[in-house]
Amino acid sequence: MSLTGTPFFLTSVTLLIVAFVLPLALWGRIAGPPLARGLARLLMLLFAQITAITVVFVLVNNANSLYDTWDDLLGTGSHVEAARDLGPDGMGGRQIKHEPKQLQQFRPADDPRVSPGVRMTDLKGRISGVQGEVYVWLPPQYDDPAYRNKKFPVVELLPGYPGSAKSWLGSLRVAEQLRPLMQSGQVKPAILVAPRTNLLPGADTGCVNIPGKVNADSWLTVDVRKMIVDNFRAGEKPDSWALAGYSAGAHCATKLALAHPDRYRAAVAMSGYNDPALERDSLAGKDPKLRVESNPIHILKAANAAGKPPRTALYVSGAAGDGYQAGLGLRQFAQLPTTVTVQQISSGAGGHTTVVWKNQVPRIFQWLGTQLRA
Repeated sequence: MSLTGTPFFLTSVTLLIVAFVLPLALWGRIAGPPLARGLARLLMLLFAQITAITVVFVLVNNANSLYDTWDDLLGTGSHVEAARDLGPDGMGGRQIKHEPKQLQQFRPADDPRVSPGVRMTDLKGRISGVQGEVYVWLPPQYDDPAYRNKKFPVVELLPGYPGSAKSWLGSLRVAEQLRPLMQSGQVKPAILVAPRTNLLPGADTGCVNIPGKVNADSWLTVDVRKMIVDNFRAGEKPDSWALAGYSAGAHCATKLALAHPDRYRAAVAMSGYNDPALERDSLAGKDPKLRVESNPIHILKAANAAGKPPRTALYVSGAAGDGYQAGLGLRQFAQLPTTVTVQQISSGAGGHTTVVWKNQVPRIFQWLGTQLRA
């Protein structure tokens, strides 16, 4: 039974109802010695507690898209087939232009909470050794005959940790919000791509490459990117690509965009952080060397010192103590052509929740429209 499916939710609610009815119906009718009666009543109370907690968990999980599968929840599944040492560029000595096309079969998204029109595929990354689902939404102009020869910019959407690839397309309702705005011309059309980021059980990869463990960076910036270009009318140049993330996904979006200006033009970070150690399960945060190297401020300062500030535009939003200071830190070290736009969110806007990020969707995509071109 699917963790996020309707049958499991209805089963949980049914068991909760049974758990509350049982004590009312049987409490005074239990026969036997006092010890046996006490034990039976205790079991009924425990059953009620467990079913109540289960229903609350299902509601929270479905609302925030935290765990997709039982393997994700229990920490029993891995999406890494191999993790070779791919070198500083994450390519392992290979060049994308020499790689054969990776054509995929797509099917409608298998979750009714995801916006209509979203399709998905199961991708095996040839470079990264990662395999996982990737969700794709095409703008309303994509199938318009007037645009049949036009390529579109692409935005990769990254969730927090734990987080589902479906979170942007489900909890944040990004496609439903953007469709009318794109149709009216208020937001420029773009392809939305939501790849799996929960790759290892019980760990946040920090979107880094760690030989022998995971190549999360190459999965997101090489394999997923190439697959989209191979299967859709997507722009190939950096000016056509951006990342957007919230919480841990915000850290990843900023880090990846600054580290790969040859692949991305812009990034949006909502309620993120610079130091990966702020996420206790971050593999990057637990490694002293990676903790420094994957900090966006370090990446920016190193590029500046080398006389090569990245041609990257960042939009960083957050409340005080929840992403705002991270944006100010980045802006402090930004040198042209790097630009950093910082937007402070009211501390009373809703906290570190999907409600806050959902409300920002129109604004951040209007900003992205000023940065991207196909």
